[in-house]
Amino acid sequence: MASGRDAVKLTDAEVQELLGENLKVQVASNGPDGVPHLTTLFYIVRDGKIAFWTYGRSQKILNLERDPRVSALVEDGTDYFELRGVSIKGKAEIVRDHDAIFSIGSEVATRMLAAESFEALGDFGRETVEKQAQKRVAVIIHPDHVATWDHRKMV
Repeated sequence: MASGRDAVKLTDAEVQELLGENLKVQVASNGPDGVPHLTTLFYIVRDGKIAFWTYGRSQKILNLERDPRVSALVEDGTDYFELRGVSIKGKAEIVRDHDAIFSIGSEVATRMLAAESFEALGDFGRETVEKQAQKRVAVIIHPDHVATWDHRKMV
């Protein structure tokens, strides 16, 4: 029987389930003064990696251009014995290709609005994402280390 951290570790399938059930990720980049810069973003999972879009002139992007190291956290639960999470340390890839930004933005918007599909957002949704894609970049987090936990396994 596993003990300690191994006893509460999530399987790959459980990680994908947790990431699929949640909408927001906490992302930390390194600020210009060395202090972590923490933000909350809506995200998608693409090819097993967290991806999001954000304004190209945002502080987090300025930070990631200077230093691509990033930490990300998706967590769930309120009671101690309900807590589950995925903590990722890795490198951020900044995506500047318009079609890729639009694609990621479309998926993020669809998830945010709990729509059945991007097409369900209609012309207004497409026009809004297209307009936003002009000002945004996408980010894909490439994990170097992943830590997981599920305190429900302790009971």
